[in-house]
Amino acid sequence: MTRTAVVNDYNHPQPGATSTLTLDEKVSQEILKNGIKRPKGYTVSYHANPQVEKMHFGPKHPMKPWRLTLTNKIVLAYGMHEAMDVYLSRAATFQEMTEYHKDDYIQFLSWVTPKIKLDPGDTNIFPYNMGDDCPVFDGLYDYCSLYSGASLDAARKLTNNQSDIAINWSGGLHHAKKAEASGFCYINDIVLAILQLLLYHPRVLYIDLDVHHGDGVEQAFWSTDRVMTLSLHKYDKANFFPGTGGSDDTGPKNSANPGAHHSLNVPLQDGIDDKSYVQLFKDVVDPIVGTYQPTAVVIQCGGDSLGGDRLGCFNINIRAHGACVEYTKKLGLPLLVLGGGGYTPRNVARLWAHETSVCLGADLHPSLPAHTPFIEHFAPDKSLYPELSQTGRYDNKNSDKYLRDIVTSIREQLRYVQGSPSVQLQHIPPDLGAVRDEVEREIQEEREARDLGRRRRERGVGARGEYAH
Repeated sequence: MTRTAVVNDYNHPQPGATSTLTLDEKVSQEILKNGIKRPKGYTVSYHANPQVEKMHFGPKHPMKPWRLTLTNKIVLAYGMHEAMDVYLSRAATFQEMTEYHKDDYIQFLSWVTPKIKLDPGDTNIFPYNMGDDCPVFDGLYDYCSLYSGASLDAARKLTNNQSDIAINWSGGLHHAKKAEASGFCYINDIVLAILQLLLYHPRVLYIDLDVHHGDGVEQAFWSTDRVMTLSLHKYDKANFFPGTGGSDDTGPKNSANPGAHHSLNVPLQDGIDDKSYVQLFKDVVDPIVGTYQPTAVVIQCGGDSLGGDRLGCFNINIRAHGACVEYTKKLGLPLLVLGGGGYTPRNVARLWAHETSVCLGADLHPSLPAHTPFIEHFAPDKSLYPELSQTGRYDNKNSDKYLRDIVTSIREQLRYVQGSPSVQLQHIPPDLGAVRDEVEREIQEEREARDLGRRRRERGVGARGEYAH
């Protein structure tokens, strides 16, 4: 009978023989192939919390937080995380969210669950605008506080000079109002982040690339000259949500109001293409920056302005959308980069991965790395840059004259902007950083009080640690 060795000789595997090492090696190869390295002269930070990705609006709802999983997998597959400061963001507190939103609305979000029957006749419920677009789902409050917390964390990294470009793809939910949900958005993380920036920056420029008008942000800063909002979007008052953002919507009509002429809109028709969109963006942003002289910029990178989006109607490709982020980056100002709309998850993930590379100054190979998780979702081409302008293509209804008229209208509005606003005359919001410090102090004090009580109980009784669990 042959004896079997109880302990066999162990041969160390060659490099690449184990799955973990193989993955590390493949990522390292991608880093070298794509020239990914930490940018010189500036820092990029990436803010995310994987708990957001698990949320589910419902099987038929177009908003899919899972698009964030796809985005992060592509970012990791290319090795872009090695060139950034990556932060696991914490949830925003109740007090932080009520710096803009009403207390009763946040209270409602904190207790409502799908098990609670919402009575359409109950005026205590439906003023919050919950329904098909903004459903109540399991984990709703956690979802809101997590994506808002990531935007606040990103804004603080900018104000603390820990970052020059801060990215949060889970944020950018621009439709939410002070006391109600709207357009798949519950908490307006953009407003909360801008309030944080205003503690240190006298003027903030907000740019919105979503196919839908950034009405919630515009409304929040309607009466101040410390924030200028610019939204490029499809406009059809009767047939396209939210039906606002016409060229004559420029802020309060009373010229004595500080916010007059500080809400700028670029209303577009179906089918705008890459060349027209990028040129229009530059022709509009350049005079705005020259006149308003912002000291920080927030850009919302909604992916529903891409061609082939489930709810969109433009013919824009990923590189053209990214060219707008690139142009904004070259302004050399502190930059907060946020997500937003986008309802074809595979294309949204491609877009945000590309725009992450734009922030890093990396030129990515168009073929997705073979080790990218869920790569089958990007079939058949498995490319980072598929041709989207031909997917469900819309006829371009934006004539050259129409686009020139938009630029002329924007320049005309800027004539009324009397230089940089005086910060001394403006209300400065409370420091959300102080709120964070206070919360963390309270948690530490509670922990110390528990430890002290446990030590007193244990003194002379049994073994140490007996009451620890």
